[in-house]
Amino acid sequence: MQTGFWAGIQRELRYLFREKWDLALVLLAPACILILLGGMFAQGKPDHLPIVIIDQDQSSLSSKIYDHLSLNHTLQVHTVSDQMVEIEKLLNENKIWGYIHIPAGAEQRLVKAQDAEISIAFNQSYFSIGNTISSAMLLSTLQALAEFTGKQYLVNTLPYLNAPTPNIKISPLYNPQLNYEFYLEPYMVPAILHLLLCCCVAFTVGQELKRHTFQEWISQQSLWSALLSKNLVYVAIFCVWTWIWMIWIVEIRGWFIAGSLGLILLTQVLFYSAYAFLSSAVVLVTKDLTKSFGLLAVYGGSSLSFAGVTLPLNNAPLFTQFWANIIPYTPYAKLQTEQWVIGSPLYLSLQPLLVLAVYVILYAVLAYIFLKRTAQGVSS
Repeated sequence: MQTGFWAGIQRELRYLFREKWDLALVLLAPACILILLGGMFAQGKPDHLPIVIIDQDQSSLSSKIYDHLSLNHTLQVHTVSDQMVEIEKLLNENKIWGYIHIPAGAEQRLVKAQDAEISIAFNQSYFSIGNTISSAMLLSTLQALAEFTGKQYLVNTLPYLNAPTPNIKISPLYNPQLNYEFYLEPYMVPAILHLLLCCCVAFTVGQELKRHTFQEWISQQSLWSALLSKNLVYVAIFCVWTWIWMIWIVEIRGWFIAGSLGLILLTQVLFYSAYAFLSSAVVLVTKDLTKSFGLLAVYGGSSLSFAGVTLPLNNAPLFTQFWANIIPYTPYAKLQTEQWVIGSPLYLSLQPLLVLAVYVILYAVLAYIFLKRTAQGVSS
């Protein structure tokens, strides 16, 4: 059994070194993905996003708002104008991402305790940029209003009255810099690599059927040994790539792991194993690579969207919640967040770990059943 298992691993490695395209798929493609994503998110988050101030008031208040917006590194005041037609043209051309409208008489209405009628508009068609720029514009505008009211108007009007303006401290937890590198990259790298893993496993199993080497694959070892040796080669390769990326993100970029590193590594092995066994099962039941790639693309390609990472699952339709709970990526993303970002107690992460283990067992059993049926069909 042990001899057969290691013989199967050596056979798969010989196949990889013989087939240059397959070797490129497990070596060059992951390297390119890590380099691309690392370069894409190295800046952290978008900054110096251009906006416009429509200043029709020309007052001390509007000057104070301009000063605060200029000091916010997320924003860059493109121009100050009072022509709405020009602003709409800039918005349509994506040359600006939003504007702040300070209408005439805004300062006078504010000091009379009336609505200043200041409005903020932003481009929400780009979701992440829209949220970033809206928060920055709102925060800077509110700071300017508070400073103008407390340090200019009240001080000049009531010089002997100490009337401090209220301050509210806002503290984002676990990612205070709102950094895209720490928010997106830990989810996108496993999401892309597990799809690549599915393609590699599906292709190598499909090649055994296409090239009529299936009998040779299973004849020198037991079915379990044949299944494990083929799948674990790719699981090991993609785990190593993931660990290389983690060394970059933790040791080089400085995003420390708040919880258990060992638990995260174990979870990654289970995560990739589940998708590897699933890929084997799909190919063995369809015996068609084109159909297999299509099914795996639908099932695995939806992982990032349906795991509650980028899009919330709260009040989501029943089908969305159902789909989110039948993909292994969802418990993986939950455990990674708990152990890497939050530093949750270990017992809280046992539930997603057990769910991943169930996926591995389920897909491994299915792959074994279909492998056995295929072997019986080939032998007959």
